[in-house]
Amino acid sequence: MRIQATGLEGVLIVEPLVFPDSRGYFMETHHLAKYAAEGIRREFVQDNLSFSVRGTLRGLHYQLDNPQAKLIQAVAGKIFDVAVDIRRGSPTFGRWVGLELSAENHRQLFVAEGFAHGFYVLSESALVTYKCSGFYDPDDEGGVLWSDPGLGIEWPIETPPLISDKDRSYPPLAGIPSQRLPQYP
Repeated sequence: MRIQATGLEGVLIVEPLVFPDSRGYFMETHHLAKYAAEGIRREFVQDNLSFSVRGTLRGLHYQLDNPQAKLIQAVAGKIFDVAVDIRRGSPTFGRWVGLELSAENHRQLFVAEGFAHGFYVLSESALVTYKCSGFYDPDDEGGVLWSDPGLGIEWPIETPPLISDKDRSYPPLAGIPSQRLPQYP
């Protein structure tokens, strides 16, 4: 596999090895020892699968007291995936990384604890799988407004996205009390 830094400490692009042949292809989507050797030292305890139609935007989500690192991959379709550094005291606080993940490029995005995460569906539909290092806790979930002008995320959106009421109601990052944001190590 190949690992690429993104400019945000704790966010990495993973390009797994893909072995194609006349039948299709094979790839490892996670191998604890191999990923740990490349610096991704997390034990993932929960796998999630999300199906979404074109124009859906999910996020930007995080958990505060039970933080989750995530390993995200689009196994069908294409998404624009985003991670935002929301760690108090981080030298990259408020900065974001966005990239295309697709069934064709096989890339994964590793997002460490302390980041808000979200994605936008670019294809007719998308199946997105992500591994989490902690269990989902609905009482611990927080969020940042996806369209926060202070972040300036360059979403590749042409028409208003399909978005949940919950995601639409999140405040901008500047409106979140500091005690409701993760602390940078």
